[in-house]
Amino acid sequence: MSLDNTTVRNIAFLARIDVPEAELPGLADELSAILGFVEQLGEVDTKGVEPMTSVTEMALRWREDAITDGGQQDKVLANAPDAVEGYFTVPKVVE
Repeated sequence: MSLDNTTVRNIAFLARIDVPEAELPGLADELSAILGFVEQLGEVDTKGVEPMTSVTEMALRWREDAITDGGQQDKVLANAPDAVEGYFTVPKVVE
């Protein structure tokens, strides 16, 4: 796919990138080469290839889906500048 200067100028505008007029032809060539590479990838036969979650074989870790309170209230509140009855205290901001 070949991009012209008008299309590249529009892409630069949408991306909020200031591209000087003199650099548009070179940028058009680079973007056209990238799109050509993407088109080549579309020609690859991927039938029978399973999707991957990573480049290395790995199993996802599963945990029991159970609701808990975390059991770390004391550790969390230890970082608070002020706590009362197990809760963070914050200054009043609304009268």
